[in-house]
Amino acid sequence: MASVLVPLAPGFEELEAVTIIDLLVRAGVEVTSAGLAPGTINASRGVVIQPDITLDEALTRSFDMVVLPGGLPGADHLNDDLRIQNLLKTMAAQGKYTAAICAAPKVLANLGLLDGKSATSYPGSLDQTDCSNIQINQQSVVIDGNVITSRGPGTAMAFALTLIEILVGKGKRDEVAKGLLYDH
Repeated sequence: MASVLVPLAPGFEELEAVTIIDLLVRAGVEVTSAGLAPGTINASRGVVIQPDITLDEALTRSFDMVVLPGGLPGADHLNDDLRIQNLLKTMAAQGKYTAAICAAPKVLANLGLLDGKSATSYPGSLDQTDCSNIQINQQSVVIDGNVITSRGPGTAMAFALTLIEILVGKGKRDEVAKGLLYDH
């Protein structure tokens, strides 16, 4: 069974995080949400979420993919966390998948994980970094090697369905999309 880690930082975009977690679970993917600190986390719009475990606990496990939800200041907290930085670099070095949506692709960019790649993000998010080595485009979801990026809350469902297709195949993606009445 495919396994995915979704780190949650204070100020994360709840629509993105919950959509990603929900759709992946519907597809039979083992999803673990992990808070940067113990306890509940306040999302960007005030929704309070209880992660499954702490990031420190998650770091003792192995995952096939790490997915970063966006939102501010959530993406900034992920960007500043050395544990997240080390995890993403390790995942990339192992040829595993890293994915980010909205403002979170800047975390990948700041680590050099988007260098030489095509990527997308919430408008202006990647502009905050040195993007001279990144081909920025406006597609809803961009896959380049083992890196997947997406634009924002409105693209969260397409993003999650893309992650499903990568992890468990197009048949499962189509099955989940049909159950949701998603016709894109």
